[in-house]
Amino acid sequence: MVVNSNTIAERTVDYLSVNADKLSKSLFRLSSGSKIVKPSDDSAGLAISSRIETKLKKINSSLENIGKAISFTQTQDGYLKTANKALTRMSELTLLAQDITKSAKDRELYDNEFQQLKEFFIQLENKEFDSVRLFSDNSINLTIDSSGTEFTIPAINLLPDGNPFEEELDIKTSENAKAALDSLKEEISNIAKHRATIGAIQSRINFTNSQVTLTQENLTEAKSRITDVNVAKASTDYARFQILVQSGTSMLSQANALPKTVLQLLS
Repeated sequence: MVVNSNTIAERTVDYLSVNADKLSKSLFRLSSGSKIVKPSDDSAGLAISSRIETKLKKINSSLENIGKAISFTQTQDGYLKTANKALTRMSELTLLAQDITKSAKDRELYDNEFQQLKEFFIQLENKEFDSVRLFSDNSINLTIDSSGTEFTIPAINLLPDGNPFEEELDIKTSENAKAALDSLKEEISNIAKHRATIGAIQSRINFTNSQVTLTQENLTEAKSRITDVNVAKASTDYARFQILVQSGTSMLSQANALPKTVLQLLS
């Protein structure tokens, strides 16, 4: 008698192969954190998660733009705050220079500080943030959401045409100091207007940032529900398939040994 096949072993191999594949998938899900190993696992879920992923990438770019806009306006306001301090000190110097008890030498000393602060204010016009001028005639447009909505940061020009710093301001005389004070009052008022404008912009940007961040969180949660693995279930499945593979391996070993045992009994 000749034994041509071992049906039990063949069926055990099939059984072992199926469970080994399931074990491999369970291990991949646990290691990757994704319950979709291949498109056939959930084709609809994969398509939806891909669309969400595309939206999230756009939102992340928008949040980066918003973050830079916040930093840009904060830097603008920081310089304007310093500029206001400089102008306020210059105003104080003009008042001191109008004191009739002050000598020409005293006024010259006041004027030296006045000119230094004036030069400091003029140089603010060239300040930059990430290679972009903070103060110019050009407004700045930025995309603030995944739909491509644009928001404009209006231009702020510290030294427009006709500004008093185009003239030779000095406080070497009481008359000049009085004229300089009138010009400085206008500049201080302009600085206050610029800071109010920036404050309004920052309020809008902060609200937009909160809205876009909320959208990002909701989409991330939606994608997580579709693709993220249930760790507890996946761990249980992994343990179960591991036991089945081990038992299948043991059964295959016994099935392969059975024909030999039969032959030994018949011999």
